[in-house]
Amino acid sequence: MKAKVHVSLKAGVLDPQGKAVGDALVRLGFDEVGAVRCGKTIELELADGLSKTDAEKRVKDMCEKLLANVVVERYSIEIV
Repeated sequence: MKAKVHVSLKAGVLDPQGKAVGDALVRLGFDEVGAVRCGKTIELELADGLSKTDAEKRVKDMCEKLLANVVVERYSIEIV
């Protein structure tokens, strides 16, 4: 079983990386680009034998303790 964790900054948190990417795209001629927000995706290979419910609980615990800074980031979990 695999889990995908999508992490992004919460609304209202400044995103200097997103700003830099957006500015660069406009300089490259992509004038249709407005605001850009950057995030990350983390893919986890999980041990066999976990139920989907248990996997979601374990990955949520991983996010709360390490994978996301819950003060400024939000995350979503996808079990595949």
